[in-house]
Amino acid sequence: METHLRWTRRPHRLVRLLVAILGGLSLAVGITGLAHADPTPGEIEKQIDDKWNQIEPIIEQHNQLKIELAANKTKQNKLEAQIAPLREQVDAAFDKVSAFAVMQYKTGRISKLDAMLTTGSPDTFINQMTMLNMLAKDEQARIQDVITAKEEYDSQKAPIDELVAKQAEQEAALAQQEQKINADIKTLNDMRMKAYGSSGGTGNLRPVACPFEYTGGPGAKAAQVACAQIGKKYVWATEGPNTFDCSGLTLYAWKQAGYTLRHYTKWQYQDTKRVSRSDLKAGDLVFFYSDLHHVGLYVGGGWMVHAPNPSAPVQMKKIDAEPISGYGRVA
Repeated sequence: METHLRWTRRPHRLVRLLVAILGGLSLAVGITGLAHADPTPGEIEKQIDDKWNQIEPIIEQHNQLKIELAANKTKQNKLEAQIAPLREQVDAAFDKVSAFAVMQYKTGRISKLDAMLTTGSPDTFINQMTMLNMLAKDEQARIQDVITAKEEYDSQKAPIDELVAKQAEQEAALAQQEQKINADIKTLNDMRMKAYGSSGGTGNLRPVACPFEYTGGPGAKAAQVACAQIGKKYVWATEGPNTFDCSGLTLYAWKQAGYTLRHYTKWQYQDTKRVSRSDLKAGDLVFFYSDLHHVGLYVGGGWMVHAPNPSAPVQMKKIDAEPISGYGRVA
């Protein structure tokens, strides 16, 4: 719960950061268009890489937020299901007491003397009052037990309700930025395509055999699956089978090998065993940048398969082309 509550302590921080980054991206695109009528391919590639390295951490955190929101909604629904019958028990108990009281006192809460006069016998009155008092005490105890249980569930549900409301608001705000992100990246990519002509890229997406090494086992299976996705489009927050983002690709490859990863780079780092570079084998995950916002799947020979960004499809790349933060083994 402590992990989830960090969203409540920093409301809208993620949204503000994303808006600032996207504003900078738009400005950079405009400046580039004015300052360089014919930018070189290298200049455009650098712009795309630089800007995407700013945006991708936001996307990965958005992945995390969506998963946490879904988990909290599940908790919310579970608690509501536990509270509903308690609410019904309280209502039923009050209805029972009310019905008995109406039966005993036709005109409502009249005095005991008036009640005795209507019974025709003091003994009958005493019996009726004793029965009513016993029922009242019994029902009161039952009602109190149910109310106590309901209050306990309510106390658990209240912070989750608040968290779900805030996370839903944040998630909706981030989701609205998807069109903005795609539009800005498309602007850069259109410039890139113009500079390269109609070739659609800077080289072969599979320059060497993929996997480059075959070691057997589930890692080899995951590597083969990743290689089979080469050429497919990058779409953020997706995990296949037709489009991927970086952690979605590694999740998909290992899922086909029979293992479950979570759709967030930092979670995948947490869920894997640390290995050294010298011990790398096909299927291992390679994490990049100090904030671990990018991940690729190692396929041997210093190569990985990764989903780079919306300007380029799934492809092979040398792992040393980006700053490495660590290596992880799934199985």
